[in-house]
Amino acid sequence: MHRTAALAATALLAVAAAVPAAAASPAPDTAAAVSAAEKPAPPRGLFLTVSGAESSWIRGVLLHCSPEPSGPHPDAAGACAALDAARGDLDRLSGDPHPCTKQYDPVTVSATGAWRGRPTAWHKTFANACELSTATGALFRF
Repeated sequence: MHRTAALAATALLAVAAAVPAAAASPAPDTAAAVSAAEKPAPPRGLFLTVSGAESSWIRGVLLHCSPEPSGPHPDAAGACAALDAARGDLDRLSGDPHPCTKQYDPVTVSATGAWRGRPTAWHKTFANACELSTATGALFRF
């Protein structure tokens, strides 16, 4: 279950990262002129995913925090502020503490890519969406 969601997230991130790179690739006749020492830029932003029990559904969004919060995340500023407060450590997010029921309806989340230039690959399963919100706050609210 977790591996499937992580693989799906990785595949989606790879596609998202490859599309702009493919459009900016030099023409075949000028490719030889590109120095072998040049390395592609590291991936920018975090690809965030949320999936239901046994990967029955999955949704994802790309979040950019540098140079300023942007991307299709509905609260990019809040999500980036939460990441900044935790210094990019998703296990240290302050979250949004509030009471939750004991209902078991697991959700798995992942964050893959880069935060402020630092590579990030993180995933975790929560007992339900309320516990996810309590632990991660605005980051996975999309």
